Amino acid sequence: MAGRGDSGAEPAAGITVRIQPDDFDIAAEIAALTEGRADIGAVVTFTGLCRDEDGRLSSLELEHYPGMAERAIRDIAEKAVRRFSLLGITAIHRFGKIAPGGNIVLVIAAAPHRQAAFDGAAFLMDFLKTDAPFWKKEHHADGGAGEWVSAKDADDRAKTRWRKAE
Repeated sequence: MAGRGDSGAEPAAGITVRIQPDDFDIAAEIAALTEGRADIGAVVTFTGLCRDEDGRLSSLELEHYPGMAERAIRDIAEKAVRRFSLLGITAIHRFGKIAPGGNIVLVIAAAPHRQAAFDGAAFLMDFLKTDAPFWKKEHHADGGAGEWVSAKDADDRAKTRWRKAE
């Protein structure tokens, strides 16, 4: 699901949200967000990668709830745009089996100034980790049965810093 925030209920900034099995091209995504925009003074990107957990994992499998996941990420992106006066934001999250070193998530925040872009990207990631319906299953390199990964308390704590600042 992709959009430009052009309905009356959404922020005027460009918002792109996609959930896809295929890898993404970071440079192409930055170019798509910034093309023809002379008002953007800062672009911050965050790319989340699959770790091998010290050689223990062969892959990480990500599942999501289609439709609901896109809506949850779009809602978070719209809040980020309003809160930090962002000029654009892109959020791409992959699903399926991803090998160590592979891209999982991309967040790009564009703003007139750097601090807003940094804050917008961090805000989106902190809420994406806790509020978007994704499930992760580890697949072991030794062929052993993998486990579903539990939510981390650290992710919940990271999100609370934004609530304190409101």
